[in-house]
Amino acid sequence: MTSAHLRRARSVPKRSLVVVGVAAVALSACHPNAVVGANDRVAGGTRPNQLSTSLSQSIVAQGNMRLENGTAAVPYYGYLGDGPLVPAAGDLPSASHKVEASKTEPDKNTYLVLSNQTGGDPSYNYGTHFLFQGHEGGSPGYITRINLDADVAHRVTLLGTQDTDQADLPDFDGSTWDPWAQRLLLTAEGSKGGGVWQSTTGPSATIDNLTGILGQGGYEGIQNDSVGNIWIVEDIGGAKGTVNNKAKQQNSFVYRFVPTNPADLKAGGRLEALQVQSKATPGSPISFHPGAADSDILGQDAKDLHAYGKTFTTSWVTLHDTAVDGTTAFSANTLAKTAGATPFKRPENGVFRPGLGFTEFYFTETGDTDANTQAGADFGGFGAVYKLSQYAPNAAGGTLSMVYRGDVAHTGLDNLAFRDKNNLVVVEDAGDALHGQRNALDSAFEIDVAVNYGVAAAPALTRVLAEGRDASATIDAGFAGMTGYQNDGDNEITGIHISNGDPGPSGVLGAFVPTVGTNGWRVFWTQQHGDNITWEVFNRPG
Repeated sequence: MTSAHLRRARSVPKRSLVVVGVAAVALSACHPNAVVGANDRVAGGTRPNQLSTSLSQSIVAQGNMRLENGTAAVPYYGYLGDGPLVPAAGDLPSASHKVEASKTEPDKNTYLVLSNQTGGDPSYNYGTHFLFQGHEGGSPGYITRINLDADVAHRVTLLGTQDTDQADLPDFDGSTWDPWAQRLLLTAEGSKGGGVWQSTTGPSATIDNLTGILGQGGYEGIQNDSVGNIWIVEDIGGAKGTVNNKAKQQNSFVYRFVPTNPADLKAGGRLEALQVQSKATPGSPISFHPGAADSDILGQDAKDLHAYGKTFTTSWVTLHDTAVDGTTAFSANTLAKTAGATPFKRPENGVFRPGLGFTEFYFTETGDTDANTQAGADFGGFGAVYKLSQYAPNAAGGTLSMVYRGDVAHTGLDNLAFRDKNNLVVVEDAGDALHGQRNALDSAFEIDVAVNYGVAAAPALTRVLAEGRDASATIDAGFAGMTGYQNDGDNEITGIHISNGDPGPSGVLGAFVPTVGTNGWRVFWTQQHGDNITWEVFNRPG
């Protein structure tokens, strides 16, 4: 770590940790301490979370915590007000009856160290350490702030349920902090067409709909680079093949938004999409082919993209420029297809490798979440992790290569976060159906990006978390498929987030190598569905 890094890190305020005498550390890569295997999925069976033996965790918020300034419609951190928190004995759902409240599924976490934050109680000191979330389920959508220094009565603050046009918020999937605009950025996949919203950080927040600026799409992952550009990863499932009916056509894109003024996103800018050059057809890009799901699913381009050792030339193609095209909401996904951008099989999230000047961007690909996919591993049926390399974050092009190819035991790859310069924590969202097919719930793994996983001698991934299934999720799984039942079943890992909370442009995620446990770096994740618990991860004493 450079002296400048130390000076910057020390400028971030520190605090006592929630667990007395326990220092927060990075997720362990120590193989003797790794979790041996995933939790099995048994009908009616609960399972505990299993962490690396060097780790422990503490709850920072859970679904049944009342919002200090909640409403009748939105009263809790993880539940709406449309039913009981627990189903009554013997009660069954129907088209006109909910047996339990709709679960809102707090999603991606964004940690910030901020001063002078207010809440629902004007006389209360809310501290300086905060964790923000959008919520993936229910209507209306909403944004919450966990006040990490506060007591339970003041622990979670509702920021808002409507935007500045008095429209209900969509369900949110991704979030980040834009240090230039000094706004939270939240992404929506499908509700209201998907897109990006920006928000201030206090109650009765100013929340702006930016779909006329950054477009509509199945947006999920969102991240700033060091010059104020915004990188967005899209997750839209494609059409199933006619022959390959357990697999889906590649249908989602990676975007870069170049703002006219990074401090004011409403001033507009240029939206671009990533284009990858084909090796099978030199001189042509890998592109989307309407009505050709089967040939795209098992095409040579799909196989090449999921082959170890291949490097592809990339460029950025312009989709929309507000200076020319105006600010009416538009479909980014449609424009990406028209422009010949390259589709992927449900990419979900992306982060910059720290300490390299924002020259390497890593993103996950979820795959088909079906053990019977005809695409298999060779054609991306189980997803992958990719590295996009450029000489600078605003470069016109670069190269793409695959870092890790998923298989049925490591699939549904979703959230990711670097714990140091080389080790990338990647979590699964495989879903109930695949959990049952492989008899295994989700896990979190560490991928060493300096390792060549394409060789026979490559080490196995280190499993740092085998997620369990809490009692509420087990009950929910039992209701799955019943008419009128609205909640998901098994727990899901989401919101893995490693940050020191620096809110300034020079502290944007990826600028510095995390040193979790010192200089204010902390680790969070959310056990979505069920009890909707958000955790902080710590090192065990000794």
